[in-house]
Amino acid sequence: MRKIMSMAVAFVLAGTVAVQAFAGTADKTIVENAVEAKKFNTLVAAVKAGGLAELLSSEGPFTVFAPTDKAFEALPDGTVETLLKPENKEKLVSILKYHVVPGKVMSSQVVKLENAKTAQGSTVSISTKGDAVMINNAKVTKADIESSNGVIHVINKVLLPKE
Repeated sequence: MRKIMSMAVAFVLAGTVAVQAFAGTADKTIVENAVEAKKFNTLVAAVKAGGLAELLSSEGPFTVFAPTDKAFEALPDGTVETLLKPENKEKLVSILKYHVVPGKVMSSQVVKLENAKTAQGSTVSISTKGDAVMINNAKVTKADIESSNGVIHVINKVLLPKE
């Protein structure tokens, strides 16, 4: 129990530092905060191409595990370009919804979970390794970026649902 509590405190503290680095603002939507951050350009482009910008700008609430541009760059060459083609919209939407959990799940709640059901329908696994919180194989690098319609947790890898 003590280990879980100290991990939760570490996660919350990491989130506090992260929020200072990119605070977002609680009066802007998840999409507006992602655009403003300038480190989610690929994610924003994908959300727009998938037709999800309006949904993620709606009331929500939503929890978004947001991969950075660097995370998208780590995918095999041509992956992003292929997904952004109109004929691959269904697969793109599936991948994007796999990064969204309905409801506002703050870091203090995330660390108490073993998994979470995504808007795509599948579940992501949640675990802790040392002070790190992992969503599948992606590390949460910044937590609790509050938005008017939910929260963003920044991750270092793109989550890919099982096919």
